Amino acid sequence: MTNYLAALLAAASFASAPAVAAQAFIAPRVSAVPGGVVTLRIPGAHDARPIVNYGGRPAFVARHQDGWLAVVGIPLDSEPGEQHVEVTAPGAEARELKFTVAPKQYSVQQLKVPPSQVNLSPEDEARVQRESEKQRAALDSFTDGVPPTLRFQQPVPGRRSSSFGLRRVFNGESRRPHSGMDIAAPTGTPILAPLGGRVVDVGSYFFNGNNVIVDHGQGVLTMYCHLSKIRVAVGQALETGEVIGEVGATGRVTGPHLHWGVSLSGSWVDPALFLPPPPAKKKPAQ
Repeated sequence: MTNYLAALLAAASFASAPAVAAQAFIAPRVSAVPGGVVTLRIPGAHDARPIVNYGGRPAFVARHQDGWLAVVGIPLDSEPGEQHVEVTAPGAEARELKFTVAPKQYSVQQLKVPPSQVNLSPEDEARVQRESEKQRAALDSFTDGVPPTLRFQQPVPGRRSSSFGLRRVFNGESRRPHSGMDIAAPTGTPILAPLGGRVVDVGSYFFNGNNVIVDHGQGVLTMYCHLSKIRVAVGQALETGEVIGEVGATGRVTGPHLHWGVSLSGSWVDPALFLPPPPAKKKPAQ
């Protein structure tokens, strides 16, 4: 509740701000499915930033062309169907903007890990609970800085060894879907900040291993897991391309890789939507 009220106050502080020049803000690619992203243009060229809420949480809002654009992350456990955001703008009545979430069937992945990482001891259960609460507090934050773009650089080169949304089955036991993108890379590969931001959490966790969370503003946070080395500290400001740490195999893993997560207003969404679109396939010559 504290973060939510702080977000409302931060958004309201823009009410007296003068209009700014239109900028070429780049939004994520749209995919209106569970774990995806939708963008909603807010009618009316208001000088003050409107407040947009989705599911009781403040949503990302950026100046776009002659108006405003809301960028909404759809939770991975959302049911398909009609949903809406609530918009409040100065001098106007609150209203709803509707959108439709389409169904999506994600794949299933079978993994083998040490049994102690699946059936946890009471001590490990307690540790995981403490760590989850600490990370959730960081991911629920909503700061008022607006990043100039939501087009990210991939933090490490390499192939995607596991995609977002996969239903994970560890040693035959089903677990929650995969909440990020795994990128295979050798141990020691530098991990670069995909966008400027501020480090809000650093730690060594049971599942995630050495872990870093970066706040980019307006409810956009990124997480980096299984690092062999961490090269940043809490509170540190980062520019795009600065080193966060190095790829490793700490925590629950089957080999060295980077687990990269993107959280939008508290919901894990597909990081691929924030990367440049893949090049179009060339049509075969006739």
